[in-house]
Amino acid sequence: MRRHQHPFNGKRFIGNNNTNEVHDLDNEKTRCEIDKILLNHVKTFIPDTHSEAKRQNFDNCAHCIGNSHY
Repeated sequence: MRRHQHPFNGKRFIGNNNTNEVHDLDNEKTRCEIDKILLNHVKTFIPDTHSEAKRQNFDNCAHCIGNSHY
């Protein structure tokens, strides 16, 4: 579920700078740990796309995106 408060700002793809993992909030699973990301570790992408997150070397969340390398 998308979060509209800062720093998420309604974005679909949210990165965790601490783990270098990207989450898809439109496909969030109960096992995702999005709510455990410290606010100063939240990364949003411009454009708000999975391909931009991958371009910035973020790995997929194993739960909401799949095909994680970890």
